[in-house]
Amino acid sequence: MTSRAIRILGIDPGLRRTGWGVIDVDGNRLIYVGCGSVESRDSLPLSERLLAIHEGLVKVVSEHGPLEAAVEQTFVNKDGAGTLKLGQARGVAMLVPAMSGISVAEYAPNQVKKTVVGAGHADKNQIRVMLGVLLPKAQPQTPDAADALAIAITHAHHRQSVALLRKVAGA
Repeated sequence: MTSRAIRILGIDPGLRRTGWGVIDVDGNRLIYVGCGSVESRDSLPLSERLLAIHEGLVKVVSEHGPLEAAVEQTFVNKDGAGTLKLGQARGVAMLVPAMSGISVAEYAPNQVKKTVVGAGHADKNQIRVMLGVLLPKAQPQTPDAADALAIAITHAHHRQSVALLRKVAGA
């Protein structure tokens, strides 16, 4: 990583599996660093599942040292209880980088798809194909890890706009 490169952590929150992806951005170049997922067992109480997500993401932040992070926004579905639980996993996903002093941006699922594929309603296979083009060394083992890399790429493309919005809001 050169001194100009920015390391970005993308997180795709989920209770069963929280995907993570790390890339370096050096100018217009995207460089694959790593990806994976933090898993929790369905049989565990919610508090222990959230703890597993927390511990897994703390380890990722510690090992990879990102400077910025991005998390996918939760979409509301018909299952209110499921949406609430996913929101709790998302809260943990946002809290871990924030506790390390890392700014966290949020992106809607359609914005991630539009940024990576060019269409807001792209499917998971289209995202995987574009990941192969944008990050040829990446071989995500789960859809969650692939989505997390897509979230990191989205932040790489929109990070200057996010920084400007934060600056204006703080003024």
